[in-house]
Amino acid sequence: MMKLNKYLLALLICAAVINLSFAQTKKLLTIKANQPVADIQPTMWGIFFEDINLGADGGIYAELVKNRSFEFFKPLMGWTVKQPLRVNDPMAALTSPVLVVNRKEANTANPRFIRVTVDHMAKGNLGLTNEGFRGMGIKKDLRYDFSLMYRQVATGIKLHVELVDSNGKFLGGTTVTPNETGEEWHKIAASFTANETVLKAKMNLWFEGNGVIDLDMISLFPEDTWKKRPGGMRADMIQLLADMKPGFIRFPGGCIVEGFDLSNRYQWKKTIGPVEERQLIINRWNIEFAHRPTPDYFQTFGLGFFEYFQLAEDIGAEPLPILNCGMACQFNSAEVVPVGDIAPYVQDALDLIEFANGDATTKWGKVRADMGHPAPFNLKMMGVGNENWGPQYIERVKIFTKAIKSKYPDFKLVNSSGIAPNGDMFDYLNKELRGMKADIIDEHYYQKPEWFFANAKRYDNYPRDGSKVFGGEYAAQSDHTVSVNNKNCWITALSEAAFMTGLERNAGVVSMASYAPLFAHAEGWQWTPDLIWVNNLHSYGTPDYYVQKMYANNKGSKVVPITLNNDVVAGQDSLYASACIDAVTNELIVKIVNASATEQSTLLSVEGVKKLDATGKLLVMQSNDLYAVNSFEQPQNISPKESTISIKSKKFDYKAAPYSFTVIRVKLQ
Repeated sequence: MMKLNKYLLALLICAAVINLSFAQTKKLLTIKANQPVADIQPTMWGIFFEDINLGADGGIYAELVKNRSFEFFKPLMGWTVKQPLRVNDPMAALTSPVLVVNRKEANTANPRFIRVTVDHMAKGNLGLTNEGFRGMGIKKDLRYDFSLMYRQVATGIKLHVELVDSNGKFLGGTTVTPNETGEEWHKIAASFTANETVLKAKMNLWFEGNGVIDLDMISLFPEDTWKKRPGGMRADMIQLLADMKPGFIRFPGGCIVEGFDLSNRYQWKKTIGPVEERQLIINRWNIEFAHRPTPDYFQTFGLGFFEYFQLAEDIGAEPLPILNCGMACQFNSAEVVPVGDIAPYVQDALDLIEFANGDATTKWGKVRADMGHPAPFNLKMMGVGNENWGPQYIERVKIFTKAIKSKYPDFKLVNSSGIAPNGDMFDYLNKELRGMKADIIDEHYYQKPEWFFANAKRYDNYPRDGSKVFGGEYAAQSDHTVSVNNKNCWITALSEAAFMTGLERNAGVVSMASYAPLFAHAEGWQWTPDLIWVNNLHSYGTPDYYVQKMYANNKGSKVVPITLNNDVVAGQDSLYASACIDAVTNELIVKIVNASATEQSTLLSVEGVKKLDATGKLLVMQSNDLYAVNSFEQPQNISPKESTISIKSKKFDYKAAPYSFTVIRVKLQ
């Protein structure tokens, strides 16, 4: 059991003592349902994907083979060569049947391949084993699709593909015989069905026959990808996103956009086209944290910008790509492109809009159409930079803004307010960006739960006109930022729910918000807490996930006032609340957080309507254990419970359980 932070402990004890006297007194929550104060944007609640914690390769990108094209800085990382001992061969120590060949000048995007010499071998004598990403998750009775690219001068080699468990037990396989010859590369594919479910399998590739063969892009995908797309995404992980009904998806990340230096920055043009022509780079999280080294973390870009746009379309979310602004991560190298040399970066932004929206007669619109999507993706917004700061950032943002707005005047730009929600850095950027009439300012808050409780009124006094706010990255830290001890527990989720009542109440200021990071592999994470946790076979949403989902699934379209003692409900007696109207379903939606240890009796008085339905819908998350978590064994330990509430008049009672988050939906008559 984690120890309570002293400040938070005092806060909760104080709240409990106060509420002993108030617990039996009904709190009158007045809702003026006919007085909308702001529109809630369709983009209000979204998701932020970053390739951290094995989020892409080894995560939502369903490829099971690690280092399939031998492009890691250690070309055979993830692979083991299996060959017989040649005790009587004096040259055995000087030769190898498997060589890594580099054709960098001929193919800079995918320079390496392996050349295998098979010398009259029987099956089982010479082979390659791939370990996968912390193993390969294999499911019984599921089809697996194997493929590779090859080149050979003459035929004579047969390849045996097999999946095995940690003890070498056979799980399924197939045999392929490359028959094409010549200087050109060819692709061969075959499928087979697994006979058992295993969390950590591996793949063997055995060679039989005689000859020399070049191999590249050795790949294995499960059949059950999202929408059954060949070479697609892991369906269970995407389903968790689709279930949230997000208004937007921000991609491809935050810090990976910057790179630890500019050579390591994310370049979208290198992530499109045939997968074998996409240029791999090291993932910056590979070397970022000494406490979580991840030497096998790379970006193959099988998940590239085309796939991100496609994913956004699949789940009904607006795409929000983030592009490098000519600045690397200021925590690492702080490398910048001179302002006079920034034109290619700006052109990348303009070209991306054309890629997403241009018709097939344009240069980049044709690239999109040739990839299988003739219709535009209808991109409406873009982020310029991520967590960048200082005068050098403002200088570059002005250049991007002028160029993009001159060609696309209605296009919205998201700009950075730095790494923290306050301080000199934030104040400078906020002032400068508002002076520029920036469309959207991206604010980030990785803070302890008490900060989230205390800041439910953060946006109450922000200007209603001018720049809007994007809560682009936030997560309550149960320990402290970048701590390996952070947990996605109930107190973090409850504090976020309380804070989000303030975001919703101020929808006239806040137009978008998203938790971060999104995914984490149980054996491959660098950062915690995270919204969704996965292993090779399973995934589950944290309590924080369910809070986000409850907001996104109960978004509404117009904010209406809800008050306690003529003030917004933002901490009085440890209650937090917001209210909105869903114009499509004609429902009132009320969200209530009780952050105290005692049950709270409330009386909800709905004004400005003729009548309410006799029965409302109730969705409640609750636990008396503030540090309770979900897990692979108990994935829904802390999750919403559905029920109904009886409503006899426009004034109705609701008892908010201790440490609870409630959503009430009721039809208006």
